[in-house]
Amino acid sequence: MSKFAAGKGFAVTALVAAMSFSGMATAGVTDKDILNDQATTGDVVSNGLGLRGQRYSPLKAVNTDTVKDLKAVWSFSFGGEKQRGQESQPMVKDGVMYVTGSYSRVFAIDVKTGEELWQYDARLPDGIMPCCDVINRGVALYGDLVIFGTLDAKLVALNKDTGKVKWKKKVGDYKAGYSLTAAPIVVKGKVITGVSGGEFGIVGKVEAYDAKTGKIAWTRPTVEGHMGYIWKDGKKTENGISGGKPGQTWPGDLWKTGGAATWLGGTYDPDVDLLFFGTGNPAPWNSHLRPGDNLFSSSRLAIDPDTGKIVWHFQTTPNDGWDFDGVNELISFDYNDGGKTVKAAATADRNGFMYVLNRESGDFIRGFPFVDEISWASGLDKNGRPIYIDSNRPGNPAAATDGKKGKAIRAVPSFLGGKNWMPMAYSQDTGLFYVPSNEWAMDIWNEPVSYKKGAAYLGAGFTIHPTNEEYIGVLRAMDPKSGKEVWRYKNYAPLWGGVLATAGNLVFMGNPEGYLMAFDAKNGEMKYKFNTGSGIVGSPITWEMDGEQYVSVVSGWGGAVPLWGGEVAKRVKHLNQGGSVWTFKLPKEDS
Repeated sequence: MSKFAAGKGFAVTALVAAMSFSGMATAGVTDKDILNDQATTGDVVSNGLGLRGQRYSPLKAVNTDTVKDLKAVWSFSFGGEKQRGQESQPMVKDGVMYVTGSYSRVFAIDVKTGEELWQYDARLPDGIMPCCDVINRGVALYGDLVIFGTLDAKLVALNKDTGKVKWKKKVGDYKAGYSLTAAPIVVKGKVITGVSGGEFGIVGKVEAYDAKTGKIAWTRPTVEGHMGYIWKDGKKTENGISGGKPGQTWPGDLWKTGGAATWLGGTYDPDVDLLFFGTGNPAPWNSHLRPGDNLFSSSRLAIDPDTGKIVWHFQTTPNDGWDFDGVNELISFDYNDGGKTVKAAATADRNGFMYVLNRESGDFIRGFPFVDEISWASGLDKNGRPIYIDSNRPGNPAAATDGKKGKAIRAVPSFLGGKNWMPMAYSQDTGLFYVPSNEWAMDIWNEPVSYKKGAAYLGAGFTIHPTNEEYIGVLRAMDPKSGKEVWRYKNYAPLWGGVLATAGNLVFMGNPEGYLMAFDAKNGEMKYKFNTGSGIVGSPITWEMDGEQYVSVVSGWGGAVPLWGGEVAKRVKHLNQGGSVWTFKLPKEDS
């Protein structure tokens, strides 16, 4: 095989891989490894390059001066006909890359050669109901296990050396609309996962499982009124309801099918010993059916990792009527204010506002728009609650003459958000957040709807359209202390992939046009671009091996945009789907 290798040039079966690779077995991933991931450069063992999710690396061999010489050293194809929506972040440990592909597949790849070591394909039933493409965002590593979620709502733990199943657990009923798409995280030996399915009226939840055995430790529903449980010594014990009484901020029984899916997964900050999970839209979309704040939908939750207790919550869009999910990652960071260190956390919401919170208490510190236009609110009050523009809420179908369709309004951002799932990065050098965002609007209207298990539960119609001819995507450098935009890069197609910041004064990001790009972190000047052959909607990583710095990114166009994008989908319809992971490094003399 040539040095520039395609992993599918010859297939290695799981059996052969097990025979050849078992002799290379090494020590597994520990809790210490995971907690130190942001500081160790020889591997990547957590989603977000550290449980805080900052996506920052201290590596700097690849920098603003040398990045121009970055070369592809191998590309591995996921193969088959399942080439779409590759939103994964790879992991790297002891010379092996672990990466997921669409349709609930996992691959182990030799990082020196790009050759496949093993592949696992989940046996999915015909009735899976993924809302927003057949994607998966990555694995968790612990001990000798590779753990991931499937589209039929199972957690699966595989042996890292062979790909053989060690344990498997059902997290939800796929026939009711549950699925798993997020990369799980491991905290204190527990696998922590959220669930997808908010468009089907499921009940969101966060759950913890013993990483070694798969035994459930606790479950915490994220809709007010539902009971949580904790398991101790094999006994199941009630662990309190989520929030107040059933239906306190919900009318009637709608809380029973309230949505609030935790579909992006979470982060963790050891300084305050809290998990941070975001929750999705309340169900149904038609907000006139459910007057009230509809807790804990469209919110950020701080959860005790030992018990599943909700310690605090912050709701970004009470009584959400635009599908402005609050799932976007909450990233912990510290900053100095008048000589005092503030333990903060920041999030860029689908609704177009960026929020800085006190991560110890959940108190609102400041909020500001990070997109050019917001139509549904005039701003935020002193507590961070949106000041609604009532005329820009989709109309009530009950008030229509035919009772079938409420008044349509133009809303900005669209329901796909000022920022969607694609994770931002925080640079410890510049103190800036690098936010992948989109400028688009929607026409949206409400319709009557009733719940039926396993059926779409929207009660709304919509059409998305760009707000500019020249661009939709904008990579923004945002100052969390001032709320000011420092620089921006405009992209013709929507941005849908994650961002990586490094000590080399670089910001890496991919776009749907297929380019892996690198920007000067201080001024936004593009320093590098390389076309991978398909749109990038994954999240890049970097690590070092044998004294050399590597960069990897998954390529494969798909996700929600071509499925839901209306007029925007027309703009990107020529883009080719794919499924591969690319790895780059500097030539020897430059590194």
